[in-house]
Amino acid sequence: MLPKWLPAFSLIVLFSCKGKKDEPAKAAPQAVSVDVIVASPQSITNTVEVNGTVVANEFVELRPEVSGRLTYLNVPEGAHIEKGTLIARINDADLQAQLNKTKVLLDLAQKTEQRNRKLLDIKGLNQADYDASLNTVNGYKADLLYTQAMIDKTIIKAPFSGTVGLRQVSNGAYVSPANIIATIQQVEQLKVDFTAPEEYSSLLRKGNSVDLVLDKNGTNKSKATIVAVEPQANLGTRNLKVRAVLQGAKANPGGFAKVYIDAGQDKKAILVPTNSLIPDDKNNQAIVVKNGKANFVSVTTGVRQANVVEITKGINVGDSVVVTGVLFARPKAAVKVRSVKDLKTLGQ
Repeated sequence: MLPKWLPAFSLIVLFSCKGKKDEPAKAAPQAVSVDVIVASPQSITNTVEVNGTVVANEFVELRPEVSGRLTYLNVPEGAHIEKGTLIARINDADLQAQLNKTKVLLDLAQKTEQRNRKLLDIKGLNQADYDASLNTVNGYKADLLYTQAMIDKTIIKAPFSGTVGLRQVSNGAYVSPANIIATIQQVEQLKVDFTAPEEYSSLLRKGNSVDLVLDKNGTNKSKATIVAVEPQANLGTRNLKVRAVLQGAKANPGGFAKVYIDAGQDKKAILVPTNSLIPDDKNNQAIVVKNGKANFVSVTTGVRQANVVEITKGINVGDSVVVTGVLFARPKAAVKVRSVKDLKTLGQ
């Protein structure tokens, strides 16, 4: 005789088996459609483009060394002046009075020293008293030099020949070393300061030439000769500061300049569109299609242009590099190549 619970158990097993048969099978993930380019050697001009600033050959802010009232001011705005031209004078009446007083005291001390010397020669004076009179003479001479040095600080002269800028103060004003009276700069010979990555240090040698564009339209190109390179790279940017002298070009100091450094002759290189690279924390990655699957590879980049970048490591000639659908591809996931693009049609 069968147990009473057997029919119920059979019913449960029947419905359980039926549920498993009716469960639909999971669909396989669809392959992502992508466009690729076939990596091949392309011609590339290795020219480094950096920003620069036009600077005057010499530039000085004319400031007083001492505080006081201006009693003379000669600032021919925008005019060329010669080295040593008197620009300004500060009231020095007190210093002149001090100078005259020291001259009188020095004259008396010198006469006393001369009398004491004669007395010393005839043993009429001991050596200590003569040394004291001689020391007094030397002290007044030192005071005379000090006062004259202070008077010289009240006079402002052009340190070199150049063009004077705009006047910043008026005659009779009270000025201090914090005030700028005017500027003077040499604009006949101009220089350009720019920074470049240290990897191009072999090209930044004294005497080498660089190309410049000084106008915003980029129509007028000129040459400049490198005259100096900062020996230490910037610790933050790892760039070198370079100074070059313009060859006959006209520009305003402080103006913008685009500098082009020739890093070598045209060469063959593997180029990929810039938007096909995936930035990572440590390096860039690209997607290469192999056996119908997306393979993420780390790449090393070289020269960058407007829309393309040189790949120096990570991609070989003949590899199929994904250029569209990059964001939808997953590592080792199936991809479907929709078309093979040409680099030129992608905006090279």
